[in-house]
Parts: sequence; structure tokens; C-alpha cells
Amino acid sequence: MPPGQALSAAAPSVSVGPVTIPEVVDRPQIVVRVAENRVEVLESHRWAEPLKSEIPRLMAQELGRMLGSSRVSSYGQSAGADATYRVLVDIARLEAVPGEAAVVQALWTVRRGSARIKGESLVREKVSGPGYDQLVSACSRALAGVSSDIAKAIQVDAAALP
Repeated sequence: MPPGQALSAAAPSVSVGPVTIPEVVDRPQIVVRVAENRVEVLESHRWAEPLKSEIPRLMAQELGRMLGSSRVSSYGQSAGADATYRVLVDIARLEAVPGEAAVVQALWTVRRGSARIKGESLVREKVSGPGYDQLVSACSRALAGVSSDIAKAIQVDAAALP
């Protein structure tokens, strides 16, 4: 959605969730990949909130912005109970490599009634500098990339409706 454009209540209603994430990263601490077959749990660096609630909330926020809709919520919020579109996401891979990149691989399904749109996204975002703040920002941008793929699928489907 272009900057300055208002959100519309006439845009599609969307509910995001549930979102599943790999058990290895499902913890309060940030987990980083330090070798091809080894990760490290950073005891002194934590996510702002649990990933199982933060990821759907961030994706709902991005989808609302991209679709120009004020009617996008994350799973568990009552506002999404009767949404036109339900988005289910399985994060198959969420990797953070300090100083390099964040990678998100997700399988997703968009439901509208009995119709299903299935997709897969693989997004790699470079880390803009040293430090964990930049790494977390890259993770957020990668999740926004997945949201972009989902938004495009919803837009195509909504355009085909009578």
C-alpha cells in the first residue's frame, strides 16, 4: 500500500493463524546458527514476546498494510472469527546467522470458504550490520516477505470474485 493511503474497511477481512514454528527456535531466547549443523541459544538476548504470538501479529500487521485493510487480525483475536480469508502458516525454517542473513521458509494456506490457495515462500534477508538488533530486523523483513507473497495470493483471489 502506498504511504499515506488510508486503510479501508471495505478491503478483505483476514485472520492469520495459527502459525507453527520449529521447536528449536520456539523459546524466549534468540537462537542463531553458528555452523551448518549447530545452533546457539543466546541466553542474554531475548525476543520481545513469544514467537508463537509475535509472528502472527507481525504478519497480520504487514498484511493489513499491504492489502489496505483495517480488518486483519491474528489468530486468537475475536475480530478474525468471521474473516473472509483465513491464513495458516507453517514456518519450516527460521534461521538467523549473525552478520550474514535471516532466512524464513514457510508453507502457507489461504482459505476462503472451501477454496484453498497453497503456497511456499523462501525469503532471505541480509543483515545490515553487526549486532543482534540488525539480525532481528532482518528476521522481521523476511517475515514481511512471506506476508507479501500471501497478500499477492489474496489480491489475485479477491480480484477474481464477482
